[in-house]
Amino acid sequence: MKNLQKIFKNSPIEVTSEAGMVALGRRMAAELEAGQVFGLVGDLGAGKTHLVQGILEGLGAGNPAASPTFSLVHEHDDGALPVAHFDFYRMKSPQVAIGIGWDEYLDSGRILLVEWADRFEGALMPADTRWLVLRHSGENTRTVTLVE
Repeated sequence: MKNLQKIFKNSPIEVTSEAGMVALGRRMAAELEAGQVFGLVGDLGAGKTHLVQGILEGLGAGNPAASPTFSLVHEHDDGALPVAHFDFYRMKSPQVAIGIGWDEYLDSGRILLVEWADRFEGALMPADTRWLVLRHSGENTRTVTLVE
């Protein structure tokens, strides 16, 4: 985790393309540990799914990231560390996440990557969640900030 802080020492990080967001995710993947929970926060089109794609690529997962908006969670067990990729965007309440096994995922040792995590922050996200805040900072530019 300390090296993840090195990546973000000059935070926020400016990213100017989708490929740049994927590359940032690949860099981050090398520093992740089992059981970590990341809340990805940002407007539509901020790059959350591209960042997840890079993390999965960096971990060696064979299945590409897709927004789990309609299935709510995608499991990726074929990389160096298992990952569960959630999307809280269409969930109407925290009970939906609980109903699909949120508590079991928290105890699973998987890395949890949660898009739109701020929707139920107080109800679901553990205290040690690391927050990745993605913002539009120009037409083709995004910033990514790590908040612990």
